[in-house]
Amino acid sequence: MYKKFEMELAGRTLRVDVGRVAAQANGAAFMHYGDTVVLSTATASEKPREGIDFFPLSVEYEEKLYSVGKIPGGFNKREGKASENAILTSRVIDRPMRPLFPKDYRNDVTLNNLVMSVDPECSPELTAMLGSAIATAISDIPFDGPCATTQVGLIDGEFVFNPNEAQNAVSDLKLTVASTAEKVIMIEAGANEVPEDKMIEAIYAAHEINQQVIEFINKIVAECGKPKHSYTSCAVPEELFAAIKEIVPPEAMEEAVFTDEKQKREENIRQITEKLEEAFADKEEWLAVLGEAIYQYQKKTVRKMILKDHKRPDGRAISQIRPLAAEVDIIPRVHGSAMFTRGQTQICNVTTLAPLSEAQKIDGLNLLETNKRYMHQYNFPSYSVGETKPSRGPGRREIGHGALAERALVPVLPSVEEFPYAIRTVSETFESNGSTSMASTCASCMSLMAAGVPIKKMVAGISCGLVTGDTDDDYIVLTDIQGLEDFFGDMDFKVTGTKEGITAIQMDIKIHGLTRPIVEEAIRRTREARLYIMDEVMSKAIDKPRDHVGALAPKICQLKVDPEKIGEIIGQRGKTINSIIEETGVKIDIDDDGTVAVCGVDQAGIDKALKIIHSIVDPIEVGKIYEGKVVRIMNFGAFVELSPNKDGLIHISKLSKDRVAKVEDVVNIGDTVKVKVLEIDRMGKISLSLKDAVEETAE
Repeated sequence: MYKKFEMELAGRTLRVDVGRVAAQANGAAFMHYGDTVVLSTATASEKPREGIDFFPLSVEYEEKLYSVGKIPGGFNKREGKASENAILTSRVIDRPMRPLFPKDYRNDVTLNNLVMSVDPECSPELTAMLGSAIATAISDIPFDGPCATTQVGLIDGEFVFNPNEAQNAVSDLKLTVASTAEKVIMIEAGANEVPEDKMIEAIYAAHEINQQVIEFINKIVAECGKPKHSYTSCAVPEELFAAIKEIVPPEAMEEAVFTDEKQKREENIRQITEKLEEAFADKEEWLAVLGEAIYQYQKKTVRKMILKDHKRPDGRAISQIRPLAAEVDIIPRVHGSAMFTRGQTQICNVTTLAPLSEAQKIDGLNLLETNKRYMHQYNFPSYSVGETKPSRGPGRREIGHGALAERALVPVLPSVEEFPYAIRTVSETFESNGSTSMASTCASCMSLMAAGVPIKKMVAGISCGLVTGDTDDDYIVLTDIQGLEDFFGDMDFKVTGTKEGITAIQMDIKIHGLTRPIVEEAIRRTREARLYIMDEVMSKAIDKPRDHVGALAPKICQLKVDPEKIGEIIGQRGKTINSIIEETGVKIDIDDDGTVAVCGVDQAGIDKALKIIHSIVDPIEVGKIYEGKVVRIMNFGAFVELSPNKDGLIHISKLSKDRVAKVEDVVNIGDTVKVKVLEIDRMGKISLSLKDAVEETAE
């Protein structure tokens, strides 16, 4: 039965149609927020997938270009692989919802969001987030929801909830907060150095709005919700745990996992696994879940030692950062490079500078953002964790990590007017044992400074973890988590920023939310840690941007010309501009507003190209001396090219103070000469004098 539900959300109407479309999905919500329309569906397989030890959740966010009145480019004229924005949106939907499914659930679940219409006033990403939560809540799929999401902007010091495209473009904050009825479960933010207190205020302002949405969802569930289906539990049998503990007592597991060397710990677990496989060789049903049982045993051991004894696997104090190292200029011939090491996490970042024409073009649903000048990319090869597998290009995790480090540094980049370059930084993961995205932020910052990019302030990043007990008050926050603490802990709270404020946040959790004291402590801890990293490590490697780009980096000079002169610079069929490029070896970009950017590695070539362009666009003045090339000789004089589009005539009588019988006695084709402009008639013909220029120069 078709039912329609409506609520006012941030000054606009949110409408949910249930039972109108996609009836064969386990749950479907036809979402309308203003004129933005998204079909959100939730489907699950009937049986669990065999042979896996994780919950197989897949989240899709499909951007259809018809939603903004565009036809896709290319020969196929259809949408191709998911855009970066679509991947990041899918991750933001996945992260708060995944912990709300049962931990022992192994049925395949797909949350699909089809963007069918985009209203610039109403975010399709937000609509999809709400749609996925509603579709899952009303379905028969086991889910401990509902949850809701709100976006927050900051304009002129005031919060704006669920901002539109135009507001986002000028906002100092782009914050997304997901909540259950009790707690915050996901935070994602990009910010222009927003102070910590203001960020916390924004997070909990969004949390309050989420409660209104959750009340709305509960009404929909009460009327349309299906009974949750039963499922085959994949939990590890308790008798298996008991048998394992007889063979490997708790103190033996503690000794195996508590070491600061990842490889040694993995070898210890491998030996324990072999011992248990041998002991249970005749119990096939136990062998099938032995890997999960050992994982759970490690997890309980690590959590107990951290929470009860305040003992970390590598022996550090709760707020202690692993050993740090930083250096720059480790790669020759690139435009900028830096390496940042924190424990067994090591990132090398390389910066490349290029003309603005090399900026990334974006063909997406955002009508205001058509290109991206700063690009940060992150690579995570298998050797960084001691594994072997072929590289298949970046996955969703790599794209997400790259976007986080990119978002961290955007607020401190110079403006286009200050630094007219496209900038690409690439983070190569040399070694990984926790928070490579935060190491990427630190390495990228140093790499940019080494390349001579005049960033406004230094940026660093760090991650905090969490281990919780049976009550909200029983928890411990860990500074600088390593891989084991991330795997077995409850939170990965990443924060980047300058000394003045936060530039980015990404919070992932595995539990049903965080209390406000935990959020506040994590933000405080990350501030203390990033200040330490900047002062004690990064600034000792490089404390400020270099005052010039490197010798091998392109140099860019800009000038403004009358837009009506652009055609003269380009010339017929590009003849003029191509001849300048060929003669000087530079690259020239021209904007419609008359901005001309000349780019090249050789400064002499840039100077020559600028001189030619000036000769084209600057008016010829009577009485001034110019340098030009003899291009044509007649009986009565020589024609001199003052610029690619302007010739002047030196009459034979003006070649020399002495009598000249033949023009070739003084000049020949190809000669470069200095001439004085005597006259420009009303037809634009230019009369030149060689003898007057010689006399004035001699004086």
